[in-house]
Amino acid sequence: MTNIVRVAVAQTETNLKNRAENVTKALCYIENAAAQKAQIVCLPETYPGPWTTPLDYDALPALCQGAKEHNIYVAAGLIEPVPDKPDRYYTSHVLISAQGQVVGTYRRTTPTGPWLYRGSFFWDFDWQEADELPVFDTPWGVVGIAICSEVYMPELCRMLALKGAELIFLPAGVPKGPMWETWRTLIFARAIENLCFTATCQNIFEPSDVGLAMICSPEKIIVESTNPGVFVADCDLDRLRLLRETDDSWDFPGVKHCKPGIFKQWYRPELHANPQQ
Repeated sequence: MTNIVRVAVAQTETNLKNRAENVTKALCYIENAAAQKAQIVCLPETYPGPWTTPLDYDALPALCQGAKEHNIYVAAGLIEPVPDKPDRYYTSHVLISAQGQVVGTYRRTTPTGPWLYRGSFFWDFDWQEADELPVFDTPWGVVGIAICSEVYMPELCRMLALKGAELIFLPAGVPKGPMWETWRTLIFARAIENLCFTATCQNIFEPSDVGLAMICSPEKIIVESTNPGVFVADCDLDRLRLLRETDDSWDFPGVKHCKPGIFKQWYRPELHANPQQ
């Protein structure tokens, strides 16, 4: 039987005036994804929040209950206080299991704080970078998470892939404006160069906003939309594992649309050990 995971990304119509209402809307997106038979759904960066101070609501209990009720894994965004720095906050994405338990949390690592989230119409806090790149086991495969413009740092997704990540979520925050084309290209590029699936989505604030909800395999863009909504794609993990495990040669079984064997033949870690050389 083919090992396929149905992945959903929710491009949200985010309410700026009443932030806590986004928790209720997030549960609707989760229900929608489950109705489309998705097994895992990703919400945008810091959605449903809180995404800025004050931290006046807690979305996690409702999200955990929604994940359990609809039997679906949920990746959702928020900010968290840094325990030893009362005026600093992590930008975080939690992974919740279909049993309603928090599997783990990724806290954004790149660049260094605190400037990144200051003074935005959406965010306004002093950010603290974290220092770990975890991956998470699921019933289908290994999941990694990077956040928003971390897509511009290829080393992060490469590290996640080397740790076994087969599906990397790249939830984004606000519309990309003139960076839209490069953003789209990089989401696909991270899938190609790491032989993994990548998935992204973002908050939509106005009808005129141009979003980017996208799910990519190493060989093609499976689904994409600029509109709000929930979008699903079937991700063939058997195909992905074949591309990772099979040598790149003229004898490759069938048609290939990318380079197989990235981590077998092409990767030479000794060349990257000392970037000063």
